[in-house]
Amino acid sequence: MKLDQKVAVVTGAASGMGEAIAKLYAQEGASVVVADLNEEGANAVTASIKEQGGQAVAVKVNVAEQDDVNTMIATAVDTFGSIDILVNNAGIMDGFEPAGEITDEKWDLLFEVNTKSVMRATRKALPYFLEKEAGVIVNIASSGGLNGAHAGVSYTASKHAVVGITKNTGYMYADKGIRCNAIAPGGVQTNIASSLNNVSEFGSGRLQAARSVMPRVGQADEIAKVALFLASDDASFVNGTVVTADAGWTSAF
Repeated sequence: MKLDQKVAVVTGAASGMGEAIAKLYAQEGASVVVADLNEEGANAVTASIKEQGGQAVAVKVNVAEQDDVNTMIATAVDTFGSIDILVNNAGIMDGFEPAGEITDEKWDLLFEVNTKSVMRATRKALPYFLEKEAGVIVNIASSGGLNGAHAGVSYTASKHAVVGITKNTGYMYADKGIRCNAIAPGGVQTNIASSLNNVSEFGSGRLQAARSVMPRVGQADEIAKVALFLASDDASFVNGTVVTADAGWTSAF
């Protein structure tokens, strides 16, 4: 198994890509902390993993709260004795607002959840990684973090920032046995659309051109397989980079 004896923390793991990643990691031998604001969903994923013979624990986490992030990492260490892999997957969408329509409140919320949470969780996990000079961080960015035609201004900016965090962290700790990479999914069938509200008619209309050339919608398990590769020793020479998983969408936009 590719992750035998490893301990992984996965945020946003109650559904979608996070759920698929948590379950696949468990199948590959990892003990998994299933972290999500949706406690009921996190418990269900944990139960499913245990039914399949895996090890997992659920923890209710609002990734926008530092105390919750601290508890999440502490749960991994207290329950399983360590942390080896951190997957920063939790995220929310904007309403496709362009710069002329975005509010400070919406902007701040997107950055708290999509960007600052990545920094906070990484910052909390790093002392454990540094102590043993080993660790893997997988950030879920977005095709919207590579171009300007896939989302509104706040989501686009927040995911561009995740790409920057990934590259900087990968470089900074490259000689400490720590790898940090990101995945940039295109359109994937998840429940992130449930976080959409007050959709901008203008912004949504401007994005239609990019949507029209999307080859197809991806599945959560397809992203999970990329996350498994990046977390495993198969990716031992991959660091500080972004893997695009979008069936070729960003090759057009």
